[in-house]
Amino acid sequence: MNDGAALAGWTPPPLPPRSALQGRYARLEPLEPAHAEALHDAFAEDAAGEMWRYMPVGPFRDRAAYRAWLDGARILHDPLHYAVRMQDGRLGGTLSLMRMQPAAGSIEVGWVTYAPRLQRSREATEAIHLLMRWVFEAGYRRFEWKCNAANAASRRAAERFGFSYEGIFRQATVVKGRNRDTAWFAAIDAEWPALRSAYEAWLTPANFDADGRQRQSLRSLTAPILVARDPTAAG
Repeated sequence: MNDGAALAGWTPPPLPPRSALQGRYARLEPLEPAHAEALHDAFAEDAAGEMWRYMPVGPFRDRAAYRAWLDGARILHDPLHYAVRMQDGRLGGTLSLMRMQPAAGSIEVGWVTYAPRLQRSREATEAIHLLMRWVFEAGYRRFEWKCNAANAASRRAAERFGFSYEGIFRQATVVKGRNRDTAWFAAIDAEWPALRSAYEAWLTPANFDADGRQRQSLRSLTAPILVARDPTAAG
């Protein structure tokens, strides 16, 4: 029986600090009261509230309701929520590091809540890269992405970002009174050098034409790194 490889010299990594992460296009700022109004206004661009379908909270009826949620969320360390500031200075959404398990070297990205202005942008992708870079450079062994198994867009995004498919946890939880099967994805530290190169190649300004269209897709760069594909997320 294989008892597992010895982790010579490995020590548990630190918890993430409550500090900003700066990229070429995006800046991740720990959530604070000053973000509430701008974030609510960004989310209001989704008039139908579709972005909240698979989230455990939202949509929020007004600014006061969103501020009340933010005031509770911002003081937590797990999840540690970040606001995403775009290159033009506007706020475009939030995401978090969560389910932090330093003793196992495992941590998860979650609460990915992108307003329409942020969706499918360079900043949206760089926000994930900034968290991934911090996670692996801090010494974590495993970076997880989990989502509602019914959320096809999130499952496709996980693969595009370089998270390998690991299966479905059936009846994992209940969200807004509905069953949730959870799809699991993860990237591990051995894959980080290749993932870093893929993100850096995609994010370089030379990868975009004068109209901002990508020349090479991130999916094409991360696909060779995946060790397992989601059978429902092709395309």
